[in-house]
Amino acid sequence: MCFHSKQSKDAQTLENRFKVKVKKNVLFQSDYFNGFTYPKTPIISNINPTEIDNYNWGLIPSWAKDKSIQQFTLNAKIETLNEKPSFKNNIKNRCLVIADGYFEWQWLDPKGKNKQKYLITLTSEEPFAFAGIWSESIDINTGELIKTYSIITTEANDLMAEIHNNKKRMPIILNNDNELLWLNGEDYNLFKKPEINLSANKV
Repeated sequence: MCFHSKQSKDAQTLENRFKVKVKKNVLFQSDYFNGFTYPKTPIISNINPTEIDNYNWGLIPSWAKDKSIQQFTLNAKIETLNEKPSFKNNIKNRCLVIADGYFEWQWLDPKGKNKQKYLITLTSEEPFAFAGIWSESIDINTGELIKTYSIITTEANDLMAEIHNNKKRMPIILNNDNELLWLNGEDYNLFKKPEINLSANKV
């Protein structure tokens, strides 16, 4: 799964890498995003593919009565995207969730009482994009329009199955060639087995 990430690159690096502009007043840098605080993080959406914007982590479907659903929507399994009520109406709302690393914990005993934390990055240490879907909803208390997202996950590859050894899942990290395909609405089933070179380091 993916509940903790980071994005430490500067604006110029992101603009050069993704061929976009960082929108004014957007928060794009943090050494640690904790998904369970539902932070604003940098994304590129299919409705505005030329800018890096901020959406809140933890998708709130338009029908949700409050924000409590976010604790269950930080991630979305690609295998059940078309089945889960929170996600199935947002499959065509695509986004690139920008990061340069994420954190995972390896269980060192059967019950997970002892764990080893790892930082997962590209072997090149360049910024990358998780596959994401997004939603818009109205805060019933303030009337504010809220834009939120989920990171799509899939079965772990060999490296991540060894590290995320309790659930054996991983986020879908898009490579340079298929980022636009994802953003432009290509069949999500084609992204189940991402080809990406990852590095894992104990932290």
